[in-house]
Amino acid sequence: MNTSLFIARRLGGAKPGSTYTSLIKKIAITSIALGLAVMIISVAIVTGFQSEISDKVTGFGSHIQITNHDYNISFEPRPISSYQDFIPQLEEIDGVRHIQPFATKPGIIKTDEDIHGIILKGNGPGTDWSFFSRRLTDGSIPEIGDTLRSDEVIISSLVSRRLRLSKGDDLFIYFIQDPPRIRRLTISGIYDTGLEELDKIFVIGDIRHIQALNDWESDQIGGFEVLVADFGSLERIRRDILELLPYDLEARSIRELYPQIFDWLSLLDMNVYVIITLMVLVAGINMITTLLISVLEKTNAIGILKAVGGSNKIIRRIFLYHAGILISKGMITGNIIGLTAVLVQHIWGVVSLSPESYYVSEVPVNIQLTHILALNAGTFLLSIAMLIAPSYIVARISPVKAMIFR
Repeated sequence: MNTSLFIARRLGGAKPGSTYTSLIKKIAITSIALGLAVMIISVAIVTGFQSEISDKVTGFGSHIQITNHDYNISFEPRPISSYQDFIPQLEEIDGVRHIQPFATKPGIIKTDEDIHGIILKGNGPGTDWSFFSRRLTDGSIPEIGDTLRSDEVIISSLVSRRLRLSKGDDLFIYFIQDPPRIRRLTISGIYDTGLEELDKIFVIGDIRHIQALNDWESDQIGGFEVLVADFGSLERIRRDILELLPYDLEARSIRELYPQIFDWLSLLDMNVYVIITLMVLVAGINMITTLLISVLEKTNAIGILKAVGGSNKIIRRIFLYHAGILISKGMITGNIIGLTAVLVQHIWGVVSLSPESYYVSEVPVNIQLTHILALNAGTFLLSIAMLIAPSYIVARISPVKAMIFR
């Protein structure tokens, strides 16, 4: 039998409210519970926000784009052939989910009353439309077949409102080139991602329009989009792809294509670190106070244990076990509070946001078991570690003085 643990449990078995220590213990348990709950909610919100925004940006530009080196913010790439020897090897890279051709071309939408600059993004027959399918507010995805060129496009709800366009309307896009050209397309659907920076410029349609506008051959494209199964493996997959590419092609990750957005998302991590640090410090200080008061209250017991041969090590272990029991009680309560709040938000979305400011209509949350386990383990270990030094106070207690202490 673990004697130290047995005695520690007896220390926690006093009648509630019988001593001043009981109140202090309740405060310590509450601080642990609230601190852990706040940490769980904070991590869930920040990772959820990062995941949601990353998913939206990736929907417009994929995870990795393979293009010529001169592809830049003008969205006018030199064409490459759609028949590449490296494609079969690329498809076998661990983590690559889908590969699809694409091309982009800037243009201007003109109506009777307004004009609006856009980027026409062309996709082919094998395109993964899952991202835009989930975000359609009206209509349907363009039907792009293997042979005939489709005149259907989708536009964002932002562009739809600005130009007063609806599903089924004709869309006239002017392209500034020599000679200038115009395309009459049909709006098949309207999407809304909430990411205004990209919603306001992208019109999605058939890649064959861009091939015709640029006088490209049917096998010429702007580049390849690579979708990966795990965003965390993005850089590793990009390096693997670079090893397969010829010297005249480049593989850029979505982080490189939109660095301003991902740099902003990275700054959110600092908020989480600050919150976790503060919560652990508050909980740790409360536990130190509880330990010291427990030692003071149990001075007589400490004297008796020393008188019957109990070493300082055993007595320190008793109080650390006792503190661990209190921490565990607080952590159980904190997990219940934090996970309940996260699940309620995930299911019902009770806390809403302004899409114009935050790019999402409700607070996104992301629940990952590894995060929950890491927070629990970190909270417990750090709290115990902060108590090790104060526990050495028992070595200064004299058995004789302790037994006559009142």
